[in-house]
Amino acid sequence: TEDRKHYGLNLIDTINRNISLSALGKVSKRGIVDEQAERRVSEGFRKSMNIKAPTVSEPVGKLSGGNQQKVVLSKWIFAGPEVLILDEPTRGIDVGAKYEIYTVIDQLAAQGKAVVFISSELPELLGMCDRIYTMAAGRLTGEVPRAEATQEVLMRQMTKDKEVTR
Repeated sequence: TEDRKHYGLNLIDTINRNISLSALGKVSKRGIVDEQAERRVSEGFRKSMNIKAPTVSEPVGKLSGGNQQKVVLSKWIFAGPEVLILDEPTRGIDVGAKYEIYTVIDQLAAQGKAVVFISSELPELLGMCDRIYTMAAGRLTGEVPRAEATQEVLMRQMTKDKEVTR
C-alpha cells in the first residue's frame, strides 16, 4: 500500500504476526495457528529481507520505516501472489533500504512473478521497470519500453492531457 502505517501493518502487533496474517492457512492446522511454523516463516523473512530487529516478537511500530516496509513486502511475498502490485514501495525510507527492496523486486521478477510498480519517482521507474505506462488526468497516455524511456519522454507522456491543441 502507499501508506504502510494505516493500511499495510498492524503497528501494535509483532513482525511475526504481521507477516503471517496474509496467509494464515499456510501456518495453520485445522484452524489453529501453528506458532512454531509461523515463527519459522517469519524468522526466514527476517533473515532474507535483512529486517533489523532482535527477534520476530518485536512490535512492528518500533521498527524504522525501511524495516516496516520490508515487513509489508514479506507479508505479501509469503501470500504467494503471481502478480504483486507495489504502490510507492520506497516512499519514506532510506537509501540502503531502497536498494534492498529493489533487489527483492528484481529477484521476484527473475522468478517469473509479475510486478506492477507504481511510483512518482521517475529515476526509480527508469531503473526498475521493463515497460512504463504513463497517466494524466486519470487516463492512460502512453506505454514506453525501457530502451526508449527517458525522463523527457515520460514527462511528455504524462503531460499529454495538458497540451493545448490548435
